[in-house]
Amino acid sequence: MVMIAAPVLDALAAIVGSKHVIAGSDERSLSCGEDWRGLVRRRPALLLRPGSTAEVSAVMRVLHEARIAVVPQGGNTGLCGGAVPAEDDNEVVLSLSRMRGMQAVERSAGSILVEAGCVLATVQAAALAAGRLFPLSLAAEGSCQIGGNIATNAGGVAVLRYGTMRELVLGLEVVLADGTVLDFLKGLRKDNTGIDLKQLFIGSEGALGIITRARLRLHPLPVRSLTVLGAAPSAAAVVQAYAAFSSQLGSRLSAFELIDRACIEAVAAHIPGARDPFGAPHPFYFLLELDDTLAGADLETAAESTLAALMEDDAVSDAAVAQNETQAGAFWALRENVSEALRGAGRLLKYDISIPDIPAFLDAVTADILTAFPAVRPFVFGHIGDGNLHLNMSLAAPDAALEAALTERVYDLVDAHAGSFSAEHGVGQFKVAEMARYKPAAELALMRSLKTVFDPRGLLNPGKLLP
Repeated sequence: MVMIAAPVLDALAAIVGSKHVIAGSDERSLSCGEDWRGLVRRRPALLLRPGSTAEVSAVMRVLHEARIAVVPQGGNTGLCGGAVPAEDDNEVVLSLSRMRGMQAVERSAGSILVEAGCVLATVQAAALAAGRLFPLSLAAEGSCQIGGNIATNAGGVAVLRYGTMRELVLGLEVVLADGTVLDFLKGLRKDNTGIDLKQLFIGSEGALGIITRARLRLHPLPVRSLTVLGAAPSAAAVVQAYAAFSSQLGSRLSAFELIDRACIEAVAAHIPGARDPFGAPHPFYFLLELDDTLAGADLETAAESTLAALMEDDAVSDAAVAQNETQAGAFWALRENVSEALRGAGRLLKYDISIPDIPAFLDAVTADILTAFPAVRPFVFGHIGDGNLHLNMSLAAPDAALEAALTERVYDLVDAHAGSFSAEHGVGQFKVAEMARYKPAAELALMRSLKTVFDPRGLLNPGKLLP
């Protein structure tokens, strides 16, 4: 437990204002100490809400001098406990929620400068109003914040065409543990003056510095879009369909999702208005999005031709091309409501993994894990093309010993298939043990060296990322 002295509290209040220095026992602090899934409930030592980079810098100087640990927090929508304290009464939560400033879209540069507390949906809307696209798209886009998106290198459904957050960041402003402000906001597309230091902070989960502003890359707004929902006899057939569409339509393929039958059944059962998309059940489904920035692009003909060839090869069993935005929205709702639908599936273990050969891995899951754990029911969905699979395992009731054994078996299988135990949600505090188990010692040593350089006192987001 850390005891925050009165002079420190007075100094913090002088920087951010007394109403933004909130006691750890306050309900607002307690809500910031609970992760999105309710798996971690910690009492912060204090909640601070600075309103500018200058205030973040001044706050960090005070806390660094007092040797008080800090947890940077954005929208707190993560799934790994990375934005909440690791211990009760020991860490200050520094919320970026007041920092929502945004400059006008720079059309000639194709960028926008925003503060870290901007909600993703707000940035999307600002880009759209200026006739541009900010393509990051997540289920939590109405509440997640840009700083958190960058700190976890968020991906989402449009990675195929636009890449992860790393590809969407042109510049950053970062405050270090001692209050030093680093300005990498030029946003130059070419700058070969040494090591590109901003890259170190993307995906670092707040362990190296606090992101306060970002210059984001915008893209031309598509003028034509097309959504296709298909059914397939196997995961291998879904991958075959992806390869065909990727080959035929190239960069116009912006999203390609895999969904298994169990997920479709869950959505149909638990989401009002949802229904089974085809007349008969199928083992797997795929959902794809095509878009083009050229007016008059004939996406329908290309999509229908590709589907016809796949049906002739028995890789696609059934398919529907959305005829309007309402139907496209209904198709996407099947995918976007999976997580909500699975809330009624009992005790759920979520594995956010990356696999180079998804069909081979799923075959191994059936042969290995489901044989060893017959009471477990899998629900599978994910992003084909970037290898990101969301493997959900449902148990009838919580069972700590079984869950630990199951998790180790899953991650051992992921490792055996040359995959990653974290594809897009980061490490946080839930996967620190896996970092020690699966990451090569040399890589961990280098990461620790970087941590020491940027945060020698170990005050930024302790208990996360590094074992």
